[in-house]
Amino acid sequence: MRKYILGAAGVLLIGFSLFITSWRSSVDSKPVQHSISEDSLYSKYIADLYSSAELEQSGLNIAVFEKAVTGYYNLKNAGKLSSMKSIISIADMDRPSTSKRLWIIDLDKKTLLLNTWVAHGQNTGDDKATRFSNVDDSYQSSLGFYVTGEVYNGKHGRSLKLDGMDDGYNDNARKRSIVVHGAAYVSQGTINALGRLGRSQGCPAVAPELAGQVIQTIEGKTVLYINGTDQAYTSRYLNEHMAASYAGIATKTITDTTKILASAQSLKVGI
Repeated sequence: MRKYILGAAGVLLIGFSLFITSWRSSVDSKPVQHSISEDSLYSKYIADLYSSAELEQSGLNIAVFEKAVTGYYNLKNAGKLSSMKSIISIADMDRPSTSKRLWIIDLDKKTLLLNTWVAHGQNTGDDKATRFSNVDDSYQSSLGFYVTGEVYNGKHGRSLKLDGMDDGYNDNARKRSIVVHGAAYVSQGTINALGRLGRSQGCPAVAPELAGQVIQTIEGKTVLYINGTDQAYTSRYLNEHMAASYAGIATKTITDTTKILASAQSLKVGI
């Protein structure tokens, strides 16, 4: 009788231990999911895109790329961009004019389409861009997000109108006739002669032999992001939480994480 009681107690003790272990495993697994912040999920998504498109090799700063992609998703969410294109263009004015500081990227294909020179405004600086303005006749470049508009033929040949999306920073772009166009001063010859690229009246000018290709690629409501150092610059389109939500990045990654944890838990139970 005593053996029977001890045996039953042992079975109950083992059962209770298994229940506690199972309960702890269930409880412990939950914080693992939520400890992965939305910020880190979004940063990982950006890093994967950056790596797949081999952008580090081309010299594009990943922080600048992240800003551009964030703006792209928020502009998409706002209905400002074409639903048929996944093109982003980035002009990084923190880099010298002698470097190829314009990148055109297809996000869906994770491919760098073009990396070339782009000019800044006459009064924005010499080789480096240090001053920016949204004022007419300032002959300075303007920072921020633009959406490409109509194609037309002007004094520089085939050109592309731009609409500035950031109030107070580039929303006068159309009034100022800030457009993408070709210019002979965007060339290796100018760099050799002056030690810098030629400068525009504020337009993101490109080499004339590439102007047609650039315009054809980015026309039709795609985003152009002009980056530069200005402590005062802000944009509603740099909200990473909204961008991640629109792209469905957090939901997808957490779902994948849940599947991995569930699989690991089943293996533990099997053992």
